[in-house]
Amino acid sequence: MTKVYLIRHAEAEGNYYRRIQGHWDGRITALGMRQIDALAERMKDVHIDALYSSDLSRTKTTAQAILKYHDLELHTDVRLREVCMGVWEGRSWGDVMHDDPVQYSNFSNDPANWQVEGGESWDHLQHRIYDAILDIAARHDGQTIAIVSHGTAIRALMCLLQGVGSSDIHTVRHGDNTCVTLLDVTKNGMEVEYACDNSHLSDELSTFSKQTWWRTGTDLGNLRFRPLDFETESKFYLRCYEDAWRTSHGDTEGFVPGLYLISAKRWQAENPGAVAVALEDDTPVGIIALDTQRGADEGKGWIGFFYLLPEHRGKRYASQLLGYATTLFTNLGRQAVCLHVSEDNLHAQGFYRHTGFVQVGETVGVGAPLLLMEKDLGRGRLPMPAEET
Repeated sequence: MTKVYLIRHAEAEGNYYRRIQGHWDGRITALGMRQIDALAERMKDVHIDALYSSDLSRTKTTAQAILKYHDLELHTDVRLREVCMGVWEGRSWGDVMHDDPVQYSNFSNDPANWQVEGGESWDHLQHRIYDAILDIAARHDGQTIAIVSHGTAIRALMCLLQGVGSSDIHTVRHGDNTCVTLLDVTKNGMEVEYACDNSHLSDELSTFSKQTWWRTGTDLGNLRFRPLDFETESKFYLRCYEDAWRTSHGDTEGFVPGLYLISAKRWQAENPGAVAVALEDDTPVGIIALDTQRGADEGKGWIGFFYLLPEHRGKRYASQLLGYATTLFTNLGRQAVCLHVSEDNLHAQGFYRHTGFVQVGETVGVGAPLLLMEKDLGRGRLPMPAEET
């Protein structure tokens, strides 16, 4: 018999941005790194003979929790990846909820009937992860191993082991980031000692403590995005820009509406998705405007305008606007994204630093210096054929 500690990865950018991350290769967030520290302490005194993870960044980084106190080699296996989400990869959950409600419902409530272009079937996912763990365990008969994988993949395995049909998936719990499942594996199959235990996480560290979808079945607060219509929404754009200017500088001195409107129209002409309105249902909550040409020769993208309406601040929407920007630039092949923020805007600076931006320069601004901040984007999506075995 082989004991297998099956671990879900720590919070990654897709979780934080509310973006679909099957094979999309986002990085671990600041909270995720703290979760990894807590997991390391939990597993510190557990005897482990071998360590495996999927080949995606978020699982390999999470595996460092085991390596902190165990002198092991990390083995990667593509079969341990998350479900391939096909054409949904990298999209916001809000977008697919709006654009494809039937398949969104299928994915959430009856995944055997979920079908999108390039997506992996539920049956294939279940047997891919089952066969991978059975094969890995056979190499380590009589030993104890740790395997780091993904939330939907682990849940699919739990359904298979518990004999739960696709339409009854609601009876199988979701697993928090870095949750641990303990399996006893023999050549005849697997038994579950316990599943999805996150007792090493305080409420402060738990991703699930900050969300309700996994408990209520209602996925609220996911934003969708559409291009800003300059024919009907120019005044709205300028009103938002003026408010942002006043917040940053204390007044509207130096604010030139026509100049900023011309820039935004040019950005959208260069890339139709560059200037977008963020919506909750059909209610505008913010704007993101991106200059896709500035810095392109250096492999960088620029955030020209980042704004949430006052009544929608404090709802964890800012992360989704940032997710929109980073996804667009990742899809354009950029290695980094840059922006300017006023030296006086400490709140915005804190948000950007928390999400991985670092200050790389400074320039003259209106009223106060502007800090140049930059975020490394990593690799983005790593595609794999949906039915590859």
